[in-house]
This record gives sequence, C-alpha cells and structure tokens, in this order.
Amino acid sequence: MTARPVGAGPLWLIGCGHMGGAMLRRWIAAGMAPSRVTVITRGPATVPAGVRHLTALPLDAEPETIVLAMKPQQLGDVAPTLQGIQPALLVSILAGVDSATLAQRIAAGAVVRAMPNLPVAIGQGVTALFSESHDAAVRATVEALAAPLGHHEWIADESLFDAVTALAGSGPGFVFRFIDALARAGEALGIPADQAARFALATVSGSAAMAVEADVDPATLADRVASKGGSTREGLDVLDADGALVTLLTRTLDAARRRNTEMAAAARE
Repeated sequence: MTARPVGAGPLWLIGCGHMGGAMLRRWIAAGMAPSRVTVITRGPATVPAGVRHLTALPLDAEPETIVLAMKPQQLGDVAPTLQGIQPALLVSILAGVDSATLAQRIAAGAVVRAMPNLPVAIGQGVTALFSESHDAAVRATVEALAAPLGHHEWIADESLFDAVTALAGSGPGFVFRFIDALARAGEALGIPADQAARFALATVSGSAAMAVEADVDPATLADRVASKGGSTREGLDVLDADGALVTLLTRTLDAARRRNTEMAAAARE
C-alpha cells in the first residue's frame, strides 16, 4: 500500500482524554474543519460539534494523519487494529514510546513524536517534536498542528526526548506545586490562606510574563530584583545555598526522565 502525501485530509485522533481533548479543541478553534476529524475512543467522549466520534475504527475512509493520544500502555491493544492502514503521517504523544517502536508497530509514511504540556489547553503550552523524517511537507503539517497549542520546537537528538518530556511535559505539575508551596510558606508566616494563594498565583504569573518579555535570562532578572543586603537577597541566599534548588529540581526531572525510560522499555515488550 502506498501512503498518500501529507496535506489536510482526514485525521483520526485515537484517545481523547485531557490532553487529546485539549489539542482537539485548540485545532477546531484555530480553524480546522470539524468534519476532517474522527475521534476514536473505547468509551464515551465529549467532542466539539461536527467532529465524528466512534468507539471502533471507521470502515468508510482511511486517514491521512493518525494522532495517538491514548495511554502509552494501550499501544499494544491499538496497534494491531491499525494493521493494513498506512497513513501519510503518524503523530504520537505517548510518553516514553520511541520512534522505532512506533514505526515497528504502525506502518506510516512518516512518524513524529510530540510531547505537549497541559497549558496547550489555553494555547500557551510547549510542544517538543522529533522525527527521523526531514520531509518539508511532513514538518510543515506537524508545525501547523502544533502552532495553535503554543510554543513548539524540534529536537535534533531523540535520546534527549525523555529529558525534554520531564522538563516541559511534566514541568507544569512542578510549577503548580511550587505555586502551592509559595502560598503555604506565606500562610506559615501569618498571611490568610486564601490571600496567600492569590498573592502566590499572581506573583508567579506576572514574573513568568516578565521573564518572557525580558531581554536577559531569568538568573539575571533574579539578581536585578535582589539588591545587596536586601530582603530578596536574603531569601535567594537560602535557595542558592549549596545549589540546593538546582539539585532538588535535577533530582525531580531525573525521576520523571527515568519513568519515561521505563515506559519506553515496557512499550517495546
């Protein structure tokens, strides 16, 4: 069977949980025709108006693009159902499942790994991309899918994908935890809990926006805020002591990276 060229043909979204659903809503909001999309899930799913939803593969058409958005451990169940189907493009957001495994399990003209993070739901996410294919049409199609989700970048070395997933994919969870910890610390100093939560959230939101617009890196911004002998410098000295904060975050990302590696090994079995 010969794969069709990549374009704007039928797209199958297999799996439509939090991430798959968020991506789909952004695509439709950005102008993708709902009639182009078929969502395939094992059970009920809420999809935008005009998008077809099925609980089994359709028999009336073949996809130009398949996007895998189910749980990584479901690949073994899904892949056999796609035998005989060869899309021009296979895009996978399955954490820890490498390109070689995807290509072995599912025939496709080109395989692309994508790792979006949760803020794609508001169009301010990060999507890491990797593919062995350097076909301009493939990359343009993938970038068109990624653009409505927020910032996106190609990774040159797939061996870094698990680390990038730990940083950008899992990162929002770590940032949310930091916001909560900042609020709890304020509460511990006597600030009412609800007020501390608002202050922490607004502080992180404003600081992140400022860092995005700044012409210097965040480390320099931190030093600019912290005047010598001032209160901010005293606090930064605690975070910087013996590289404590960097060490903690390195351990955090490494734990997430190792888990991605374990899931990749399980997917190959």
